[in-house]
Amino acid sequence: MNNNNVWWSSEEFWKKTAIFITGLMSLILILLTFDTVDQITEGSKRVPEYTVINNRIFYQHDDERNILVPIIGEEAPLFGQLLNKEEAAELINIGKLTIQAKNCMNCHTILGNGAYYAPDLTKAWLDPSWGNESVREILMMSFLLNPSENARTFDSKRKMPNLNLTKKEAESVVAYLKWMSSIDTNGFPANFISIEQGENNE
Repeated sequence: MNNNNVWWSSEEFWKKTAIFITGLMSLILILLTFDTVDQITEGSKRVPEYTVINNRIFYQHDDERNILVPIIGEEAPLFGQLLNKEEAAELINIGKLTIQAKNCMNCHTILGNGAYYAPDLTKAWLDPSWGNESVREILMMSFLLNPSENARTFDSKRKMPNLNLTKKEAESVVAYLKWMSSIDTNGFPANFISIEQGENNE
């Protein structure tokens, strides 16, 4: 039997198949992109609004998903300031731009992107190395403004350089990190241990 007469062996069939599959996959990619953008947009189910920095954020184990998930608790304004949506968005945006401008991801990781020379910043706000949560924001500010004097090497002997941040930039970075900790990252980073909860905050 001549293979040239078999429909599935013809060049025309495979050309049309390739075009169809490419078109179908392109459509699926577009749909997935819209779905992803919708899910990662501020104010979505997994990404709380910026005003979440006005609340206490902590982690709780979800037995059904078998991971730690962020819980939004009672009112606990950052630096004692209750911010509206516009003010919170501005502060967090400055923090994000500061992190980008200072190339923090050359050493740190955020949401899986960046380097592994220094600690992962995805859940830095909840990192137990800051000690009690009542003094966390003060310690974070002091460290960011003068990292060499307030060195936190985590036994690695690696020290963060002084980035010469202004007080506003440092506050904004802390706000950005607090907001980041409220994002449901589906258990990332793995094996993360949250800061110890205060007795009055459980």
